[in-house]
Amino acid sequence: MDWNPKRVRALAFDVDGTLFSSEGIILETYAEAIRRFSVNSQIPLEVPDRDRIMLEIGKPVKTIFLNLVPQLKESERDQISDSVLELLVSKIRQGEGEFYPKVKETVTSLKNKGYQILAASNGRMPYVKTILEVSGILPLFDPIVVLDNETIKTKPDIVAKYIRDYSYSPEEILMIGDRSSDHEAARKNGSPFAFCAYGHAPEGEIPDWEVSLAQLEDLDRIF
Repeated sequence: MDWNPKRVRALAFDVDGTLFSSEGIILETYAEAIRRFSVNSQIPLEVPDRDRIMLEIGKPVKTIFLNLVPQLKESERDQISDSVLELLVSKIRQGEGEFYPKVKETVTSLKNKGYQILAASNGRMPYVKTILEVSGILPLFDPIVVLDNETIKTKPDIVAKYIRDYSYSPEEILMIGDRSSDHEAARKNGSPFAFCAYGHAPEGEIPDWEVSLAQLEDLDRIF
């Protein structure tokens, strides 16, 4: 794409793998939620290993659990998903998980430069808001759009809604993220993509980008 950084007016941040890493707490959280469901339902389930779980991170929640426990009914998968959400929010509030360096400073600086700050995550609202709140940057974000599984089913839908709601042209909104869903959100909307090379993507997952970030604070040097 013919990209001009000076055209960008809004920055749409993915969350997990971009601002925050759940990598250190994800396996124990999923394992606890699955064990809890198994005990309550008397349905024996194997806990996926960490690599298998990490491959799913970044996808819509319903897709994650369909891939991990396809043998269950959707209502049963939703029970595990709700349990994971509850446990993650609690752990993050207790200081678990890892914020990438200079998150608050970088996002604050970009806001002060006049960029509109948006969230584009496949995570659910309590998860997204908890991470942003604990990091001290929630007030910097305009109203957050998340998947509702009705009119907004994918991350490209989130970015498309921001473009419509704020009357942007596609090149005025930069999608910032680390996984294929973030790349897809940019490409399907004709928007530029900033690849967080420090995030969760396995090598080769992201085919192209307008800018590659070795660390989040690189954004503040570009804009």
